[in-house]
Amino acid sequence: MTTNRDEHPTDDDERRTQFLDRLVAFTQEHRVGHWSGSFAQFIEQVLPEAPGRLARSSHQYIWDMIRWSGYEDQDGHFRCRLFADELFGVEDAIDRVAAYFKAAAAGSEVGRRLLLLLGPPSGGKSTLVILLKRGLEEYSYTGDGALYGIDGCPVHESPLHLVPHTMRAGFRDTYGVDIAGEACPHCRARLEQQYNGDFLQMPVERIYISEAGRSGIGTYAPHDPTTADLADLVGSVDLSKVAEFGDEGDPRAWSWSGAVYAASRGMLEMIEILKVKREFLYLLLTLTQEKNVKVSRFPLIFLDETILAHTNLAEFRKFLQESENEALLDRMVIVQVPYTLNYREEARIYHKLILSAAPAFREVHLDPHVLHAAAVFAILSRMQEGDEKDAELVKKIRIYANEEVDGVNQAEARRVKDKERTPDEGLSGVSPRFVINALSNAIIASNQKSLSTMDVLLALKDGIENDARIEAKKKRKWVDYLVLTRKDFYNRWVKQDVHKALFVSFEQEAQDLLNKYLDEVEAMLDNRQIKDPITSEERRPDERFLRAVEEKIHISDSGKQSFRQEVVRKAMGAYKRGEKFGLGSHMQLNDAVQQYLFEQRRDVLRLVSSAKRPDEEVRAKVSAVEQRLVDEYGYDGHSAREALNYVTTLLAQE
Repeated sequence: MTTNRDEHPTDDDERRTQFLDRLVAFTQEHRVGHWSGSFAQFIEQVLPEAPGRLARSSHQYIWDMIRWSGYEDQDGHFRCRLFADELFGVEDAIDRVAAYFKAAAAGSEVGRRLLLLLGPPSGGKSTLVILLKRGLEEYSYTGDGALYGIDGCPVHESPLHLVPHTMRAGFRDTYGVDIAGEACPHCRARLEQQYNGDFLQMPVERIYISEAGRSGIGTYAPHDPTTADLADLVGSVDLSKVAEFGDEGDPRAWSWSGAVYAASRGMLEMIEILKVKREFLYLLLTLTQEKNVKVSRFPLIFLDETILAHTNLAEFRKFLQESENEALLDRMVIVQVPYTLNYREEARIYHKLILSAAPAFREVHLDPHVLHAAAVFAILSRMQEGDEKDAELVKKIRIYANEEVDGVNQAEARRVKDKERTPDEGLSGVSPRFVINALSNAIIASNQKSLSTMDVLLALKDGIENDARIEAKKKRKWVDYLVLTRKDFYNRWVKQDVHKALFVSFEQEAQDLLNKYLDEVEAMLDNRQIKDPITSEERRPDERFLRAVEEKIHISDSGKQSFRQEVVRKAMGAYKRGEKFGLGSHMQLNDAVQQYLFEQRRDVLRLVSSAKRPDEEVRAKVSAVEQRLVDEYGYDGHSAREALNYVTTLLAQE
């Protein structure tokens, strides 16, 4: 019997329909609201609605965009949706960038400084800038983000620049805002030649920020310093138009293609800024501080834009060594963008990169600890090398990931994260690209459509040993970090998974163990004998059994009495309420029973891995464990068997 596709749509059909609906909703929300008219019409129709928004500086505009895309989390901290799905573990850097724009928007001296993002390769600097640019593009299509410019102006300047200086005080009294800036040479010449000085007739239009359209976003990437030309930033004479207009000093004969003109009203991104010639830097810093650029044949050109630059540590350290750069550094606000030291956030970076990879890579199944194990190794490589023992490193890694660590309270954890963190941590070590390259090599080398954590750790080891850039001493250290990752993280994680999956298969045994513990505790507290169910002989409570269970959750000998009394109180409370005291009634005891049972059932795993023909009942239980690893813990068939075999090997070594 065939199925009618129209009557029973597939999941793919439903996804396509939902995506189409989202596309329609997006176009409706971001529908272009074109407006054009004379300056007189602009003053009459547009300006009265929001004069404050129309007179914003570039810093104010960017800060408003950040607030527009922001929200407060449960702890009251400001978060920005722009970065939520793209940047992980660099919240401190994002907060400092937001603080820069907030201060600059308020009119502080910070707005007269160039913002420089400094950090290691693949740390997120470029992504942060790209996301700000995308945010500006989208914001300019909203009502709150509406921008207006003089139609045909090469720098998209504000129409308010047309208001004569003698009338600006009256404008402030009327509309409550100040006008900053001058009309560009092109618009001044046009005003005189085409409109006989009647600025009310100058055409105005709504403009939209677009990097591709060179409107409100400019980008400059350095090339060979010996051939770099300032014209890339500020333009040059257009010889093809000199013959038409007869004068090299005519603004219409100037090529306004420089990056600083494209960025007017928005943002100029300077890639690897410290590689440019010094005269480039002085021009940019003057533009930042004075909002002017000077080119031959023209008076000062007013440009309001935010310069956001980024560079790597090697270039910055080289720049620091030259004493003549001190004045330049004084005019920069430097924000470090280090690698994250939170392995959970680092794993999210890998997950994002895998999702953007080729379909063949996305289709390979990774066991649930692959990315976290690779991330732990990466974080270890980013820690400052010192005399810390492995146990201390492991503790710091867990604290940085906001995990609870035995013997470490919240105050001490904050101290470790805030005070013990050295300045260089996170500024060197393994980059996300290195890990993804190793992961890609493991996928290519594997014949399976499935990778285990051990596969990836081995691929990382191979990547380290075959990388000519890494010195021998560091190679040995990083291989040691791989061993530490396996021993102190992966072993614990995979044993917990098998432990929990095995526990469910032996759930009745666990409940029997719980009941036995409760019987023994009650007899101990009542100071009475227990009748053995098999021999019917009376005996003392089994203190050895009680301590074997309690030690699994680190109950000390001095604390055992209060723990046992607490368990009995909870059991009595459940009895009075008519409830069964079961595995979920006391979480600490539940964990202890799980671990005790796991120890007792090690022989089952050993038997399955070593016996050629294991008992059918045992085989069935272990198959159930494998299936539970697949159904509930993120494994597939291959990685589940690998995990069981690996844990069996670990148990055999203990």
